[in-house]
Amino acid sequence: MNSKINIRKIERQDLDFVYQSICELENEVFDFEVFSEIFNSNISKPNNVYLIAEDENESLGFITFHIQNLLHHCGLVGEIQEFFIDKNHRGKGVGRKLVDEILKYAQENNLKSIEVTTNKKRIENVAIYENLGFTLSHNKFTISR
Repeated sequence: MNSKINIRKIERQDLDFVYQSICELENEVFDFEVFSEIFNSNISKPNNVYLIAEDENESLGFITFHIQNLLHHCGLVGEIQEFFIDKNHRGKGVGRKLVDEILKYAQENNLKSIEVTTNKKRIENVAIYENLGFTLSHNKFTISR
């Protein structure tokens, strides 16, 4: 990749890129007003780290990270909630740069662990996360309503 990648905190003006990316990721069109409310609430919370990668021309991808103080870890644990790289920029180190920023944050803030969950239908993500240093160590069960 010949252009410089900049990583910064997500701001309100990034809403459209994040909205379009999440709709693409989930193959669904979400209610924009509801999405916007959640987005604005989440980016303002001190225990959330929302980062965007961009070059001089465009947004390339983003990562969202929520931190909780969990009893069963006796300390802070962070979980990657959303992680998206534009299809034209995958395999070029953008995701690695975003994850490295999360790892740096976790180190600086003494997090006990970093977790990520991926949908079983995204089989390729298991290899991607393993390549980024994650270990497949848990099962996650859900009830959707």
